[in-house]
Amino acid sequence: MKNKSPEKSRNLLQTKAQRWIIKIGSSLLTDDGRGLDREAIRTWVKQIVALRRSGVEVILVSSGSVSAGVQRLGWSQRPANLKERQAAASVGQSALIHTYEKLLREEDIPEEVPVHCGQVLLTHDDLRSRRRYLNARSALLTLLEMNVLPIINENDTVSYNAINLGDNDTLAAVVSNLLDADLLVILTDQDGIFDADPRSNPNAKLLAEVNAGAAMLERVAGSGGSGVGTGGMLAKVRAATRAARSGTSTIIANGRCEDVLLRIRHGEALGTFIHARLPKLDARKRWLAGHLRARGVLHLDAGAVLALKQEGGSLLPVGVTALEGNFHRGDLVLCKDPEGHEFARGLVNWDATVALRCLGKKSRDIADDPDVAEGILIHRDNLLIH
Repeated sequence: MKNKSPEKSRNLLQTKAQRWIIKIGSSLLTDDGRGLDREAIRTWVKQIVALRRSGVEVILVSSGSVSAGVQRLGWSQRPANLKERQAAASVGQSALIHTYEKLLREEDIPEEVPVHCGQVLLTHDDLRSRRRYLNARSALLTLLEMNVLPIINENDTVSYNAINLGDNDTLAAVVSNLLDADLLVILTDQDGIFDADPRSNPNAKLLAEVNAGAAMLERVAGSGGSGVGTGGMLAKVRAATRAARSGTSTIIANGRCEDVLLRIRHGEALGTFIHARLPKLDARKRWLAGHLRARGVLHLDAGAVLALKQEGGSLLPVGVTALEGNFHRGDLVLCKDPEGHEFARGLVNWDATVALRCLGKKSRDIADDPDVAEGILIHRDNLLIH
């Protein structure tokens, strides 16, 4: 029997990672939310160019569009109204990309590193479609091949609560899954994850290394944010767990540390390193995990839960006791055990009206129903067990 190969150390993962997703929060790009901080962005451009020179592929997830729009429109504060935020995002996106592009061109850049940036705006609807998901992957990989710096943001101008991704931490994790990234670096205005709230507990200690999915992580992360962006530490922890599904480790570090990206590249132990020690999903299951908006819920009996977990089969209607939601064929639904805990999710083969009349029935009892596809409610290829 072969010995297990030793797990890679943090230092090795940092120095050898070749494809980085870097997420920079609003507080690190703007003047307290009042507009873009050009000099701050210049420092990020310099570090990204240096990373490219060292052979790292960089994909940037950049916040700041709404703040940039607020500045250009002459408003005194970030609007609370959705339509005004969307307008600000539209105006701000052009300002944000123009700033990055101009600063890139000011750098003394050799041919093998990017001299241009490419804007990619995404929504959850773009990623829930398998075809559009693969098209996004192809476009991003092509940009990398052309030595272009992809700059990704949520398409805030057309997003709304039913389809948005929610925050750029989540977006960065989804992009990590999309591109099989080696490392996700989430830069914030905090030093990392602590074992208690450092704002109220002076004895709180920084967690230098933890494993993705560790039970204590969400408990200690809390839900506070800086007030400038939309994601708090809890969103970052959940993003790290999501990224781990593609084998991507995560670093949550303070972006106010001088040359933070280069110091990470050189192996310095900054912030909190979250090891991707979760079972790695195949490409289709990663796409499925990236679905953030469920259209319904299926409640299963204990026998069905056991069969799905242990036997890895498809979900049949005989094990379903109740359903929620007006979902349609191809929609994502959650699967819950008798205690109400979600343990799986998948794409349904039937509309809710069909599923409702087939609840608890065996496949042979519905074989003549023209609306029933092979007697299977969710095929195992479209089912993700947590």
